[in-house]
Amino acid sequence: MNHGRFPDIIGKKKQGLALSDEEIRDMIADYTAGKIPDYQMSAMLMAICFRGLTDRELTTMTMAMRDSGEVLDLSEIPGVKVDKHSTGGVGDKATLIVGPMVAASGVPVAKMSGRGLGFTGGTIDKLESIPGFCGEISNREFFRAVRKNGISIKGQTGNLVPADKKMYALRDVTGTVDSIPLIAASIMSKKLAAGGDKIVLDVTTGSGALIGDLEGSVELARRMVAIGNGAGRETVAMITSMEEPLGFAVGNRLEIREVVETLRGGGPEDVRIVCTALAGMMLSLGKGISYEEGKEQALEALVSGRAYERFLAMVETQGGDVSCIEYPERLAIAEISGELLAEEDGYLAGVDAGRIGAAAGILGAGRETKESEIDAGAGIVMKKKVGDRVRAGEPVAVLYTSQEERLERALAHLRGCCTVAGEKPEPLKLVVDIIR
Repeated sequence: MNHGRFPDIIGKKKQGLALSDEEIRDMIADYTAGKIPDYQMSAMLMAICFRGLTDRELTTMTMAMRDSGEVLDLSEIPGVKVDKHSTGGVGDKATLIVGPMVAASGVPVAKMSGRGLGFTGGTIDKLESIPGFCGEISNREFFRAVRKNGISIKGQTGNLVPADKKMYALRDVTGTVDSIPLIAASIMSKKLAAGGDKIVLDVTTGSGALIGDLEGSVELARRMVAIGNGAGRETVAMITSMEEPLGFAVGNRLEIREVVETLRGGGPEDVRIVCTALAGMMLSLGKGISYEEGKEQALEALVSGRAYERFLAMVETQGGDVSCIEYPERLAIAEISGELLAEEDGYLAGVDAGRIGAAAGILGAGRETKESEIDAGAGIVMKKKVGDRVRAGEPVAVLYTSQEERLERALAHLRGCCTVAGEKPEPLKLVVDIIR
């Protein structure tokens, strides 16, 4: 720290003063190198929680975090590479559908994805629930796969943004996870290190989202767009609804089955709408066309089956058993099942998506710690969407697990998670806003 003692820098932020670019860069470099102890960085993170960061401070901090490790160079892949990131949610399998739609429309998709903590596995966990699929491929294999198929999805490399790994572990135990500037820096440092030319952000909002209220979701989207554009990467955020699970399936293999169904031209309507919107925006940025044209091209790739062919090719190239995609019933589901029943007649007026996600985690579909094993066949299949007619005693959801005790706990957790009303509710708006 070349600009005075670190406690003085903490004091400066505690008073609400802006830090200089050099102070921020030194702080990130010194903390990553172990020169700043955790107890001092904890104090700084709490000061940021209460006092915030300006857009300049936030962009400088994000770039310093990005530069703390490997920065991927995608220049040997021809064309404009558009990256996508979702802040996550319940049943969020969009990347697995959007990626093939975009690749089939002529824009390469070179995507690094993380593993999931919490509700269900991340994108890589879902793909690795396909027997044989390998998400841990080298950069050379990754580039080759994108050049061959137009798409590859791989796990994040170990040396990607080490500053964020250290800071996230600290935020997790100091009550600073929910700070919007710190969330924005964490997400965007990884996106900028992943090497995409342009970025589309899917910022979910609602009971199953990282940030439940719309105002907070819009603020997070605005901060991330400012970082991306400040770093010279055209960035657009789409606010999408997570007031109920996306689609019907929640859980790794259950979601892969729904992905295949959607890529074959079927699948739930909400999944098609959200995926077409996201793919349309990626194509708009990648091809320099309007958002409406992008959506038309994305939908054509889906309806024609070309997106399905790209998904099949990606799975095969990365070692997956393609017969499990051609015949999704071969993806084994957990054998113990139980039903969540409606308690009264009426219309399904609301679902607590967060509790659905937590119940899927209880069933074994997610991780409690990084070392936890995922049960690839566990999860939940919703039988009703908001607005559907329900009758007392009718199943609203079916739960799958490998352990009877988990089933009882999950059913208990879900008691009262559905709201039934006498009148049909207004349909949910799936794409809530676009932040440029």
